[in-house]
Amino acid sequence: MSETPQMQEQLDTLRKELARVKSAGQEDKLSMVLFSGDLDKALAAFIIATGAVAMGMESVIFLTFWGTPLFRKPDKTVGGKDLMGKMFGWMLPKGARKATLSKMNMGGMGTVMLKDLMKKKNVASLEQMIDMAGQLGVRVYVCEMSMDLMGFKREEMIDYPDLKYAGVATFLAEAKNSKVQLFL
Repeated sequence: MSETPQMQEQLDTLRKELARVKSAGQEDKLSMVLFSGDLDKALAAFIIATGAVAMGMESVIFLTFWGTPLFRKPDKTVGGKDLMGKMFGWMLPKGARKATLSKMNMGGMGTVMLKDLMKKKNVASLEQMIDMAGQLGVRVYVCEMSMDLMGFKREEMIDYPDLKYAGVATFLAEAKNSKVQLFL
């Protein structure tokens, strides 16, 4: 089958576009927004992030809004908060251990059942996944705006290797050339 000049022109255009995309500077990197503080979604995020690192990719997570409390120290109380900061501090979970399921929580029973099943099947807990992510070099940024809105302070966040506090522009700069971008 012979190509018509029109088909050849279209093929040449597609080849040029493919070459442009390939040279656009995409990095072998995963950039992920973790918007949720739900146990199942957070587990998925850290499993994907550590899996990406295991495959040789760079991995970045941007914790924002409801994902932010996952990195709160469970036993840390910080003073100097306004009324709204105190209310958010009281209402939102302190740390990954307090995360519950997004579906089938059943008043906490579903979360207990899942954690028990994970333990029986030797599946790492969320706290262990976060620790493993830190050891493997998964970079985590905590959204400064979310922290400010919820009245969280840096000193109440967990010790995580090279934890950074940033705005959306920093995350977008990370994500701009990433091969994989996710929102959980």
